[in-house]
Amino acid sequence: MGESKPSLRIRLSNAAEREVRKGHPWVFESSIRSQNREGTTGELGIIFDKKNTFMAIGLYDAKSPIRLRVLHCGMPRPIDAAFWGAKIEQAIERRQSVVEAQTTGLRWIYGENDGWPGLILDGYADSLVLKIYTAAWLPYLETLVPLFQNCLGAERLVFRHSRNMEAVSAANHYRDGQLLVGEAPDGPVRFQESGIWFYADLIQGQKTGFFLDQRENRRRVEALAQGHEVLNCFSFSGGFSLYAARGGARSVVSVDQSAHALTELVENWKLNENHSAILNCPHEEVRADVYRWLPDQKKRYGLVIIDPPSMAPRKADREKAISAYRQLLIDGLRSTEKGGTLVFCSCSAHVSKEDFIDLARDVLTRERSRAKITEKTGHAADHPSRIPELDYLKALYIQT
Repeated sequence: MGESKPSLRIRLSNAAEREVRKGHPWVFESSIRSQNREGTTGELGIIFDKKNTFMAIGLYDAKSPIRLRVLHCGMPRPIDAAFWGAKIEQAIERRQSVVEAQTTGLRWIYGENDGWPGLILDGYADSLVLKIYTAAWLPYLETLVPLFQNCLGAERLVFRHSRNMEAVSAANHYRDGQLLVGEAPDGPVRFQESGIWFYADLIQGQKTGFFLDQRENRRRVEALAQGHEVLNCFSFSGGFSLYAARGGARSVVSVDQSAHALTELVENWKLNENHSAILNCPHEEVRADVYRWLPDQKKRYGLVIIDPPSMAPRKADREKAISAYRQLLIDGLRSTEKGGTLVFCSCSAHVSKEDFIDLARDVLTRERSRAKITEKTGHAADHPSRIPELDYLKALYIQT
């Protein structure tokens, strides 16, 4: 019988040590000053300070620039089923203000922000979707999946992973869209958000099946829509469109380049025919590239929503993204009638909140527009933001 390896002991640079003490959950490869041996992905790495005192423990990923993701700081404690169970309960408790009878789509665990770095857990009615962004979580799934199921009472749990993990997941006998608990759904599952019904494709859909992070902004759009003609650009499956219709919009136009997304939108619309406001709201779907369609359209709308997909997945894309946002804002302002509202969003993590606000103010000044920013918002309440790198969602409400 072979001898077990000694614990993986890690020491950090002074700057990295300070960041971990302040609560930052990431330790980069370049921040590691020394370690007693080579680590393997998924094992626990223990950080010791200069006095050889325990400081923190985290998940080691031998292939990632983020070499260690911190799970616990302070006094030593075992990372066992009791530890995981307590962390799940803490995450659920944080979301009690969001839980309501007519909202059954929620993010129960939001990665680093809940102390689960690189892991998210979303719920859609009686289904859960677990998505991981580091292979370091793979050895723990057999322990975690029953805990997730028991704590949240799920009938099924779907496994998803980030795109760069396909090979390592397969090597560990996992695949994207795999059912870890229960039976596969016949198709997209139904869930409610604020009393509006939606479908979510848990197996192949974007993210985990739906964009839950925009819930609060959709509610704001509903409150603004009364009596207005509404334009929803990058409409995807119609979240903003349905809220606007229920809010009393005179009409809604939804624009997206994806035929599949527009088909999902139509199906979501049909789901809500019991809502008289939605049923009676004239709605038009336009399949088009918003970047080309918006500058050429002549009509002005009382409420315009521009919520494009991420334009800066890498830091190198930042300047190009800022330029694209600038042009979208110019075109959006020209499509919004005087006295109307433009809701302008960004989900690009590499374009900071400050950058986004600055470019908007610059456009308003250069266009000599009388428009002004009246509100700045971000993630929904079940997407708490703990570190700047994950504070990705920005929304500006601009009154024209």
